[in-house]
Amino acid sequence: MATSAPKTIDGLEPSSCETAASALAIVRDGVITGEGPTTAGRVHFSRMLDAEDAAWCARILTAAAINDAPVSRAEAEALFEIDAAATERKDEGRFEDLLAKAIAHHTASASGLPVPPRSVALSPETPIESWAPMNARGVRTDALEWVAKRMRGKRQGNRALRAMVATLVGVSVLPLAQLPSMIDIGM
Repeated sequence: MATSAPKTIDGLEPSSCETAASALAIVRDGVITGEGPTTAGRVHFSRMLDAEDAAWCARILTAAAINDAPVSRAEAEALFEIDAAATERKDEGRFEDLLAKAIAHHTASASGLPVPPRSVALSPETPIESWAPMNARGVRTDALEWVAKRMRGKRQGNRALRAMVATLVGVSVLPLAQLPSMIDIGM
């Protein structure tokens, strides 16, 4: 199900990572209530994330003004909030893919690892394995712990994100006794 590019709405054209996080909060509010600028002109049920919501997120995250900046912690937090707000999905997995790639982009860049521009890294055509770290070498433990903490106990499982974190945590230097408390890696 292809969706057209979302129209332009004031406040949703980010000029920085901070304004992108604010724009993502507007998308989150639309997912929660089914109302607002990102849902205008279409039927949108509360707590549902659809293809247009995922397109809004992608458009915000890949805006030209921030394309070369790594995904920020505030943007990553906003995406986790959208994920938690959506109890129903009708986006054919696009948001799940976007979330996993954005979190990997943030985690890698926060660890000082090189990341491609957002338009490449977050594209549905770009496999996450082609650029994201697939082992813990160079990934900061605190970044992994943050991701694991955000994912812990979530009712919805993002398979791509869980697989990436399980791979990284599984080969990291953390004691294995800490693994169950950090993340439920059941897929």
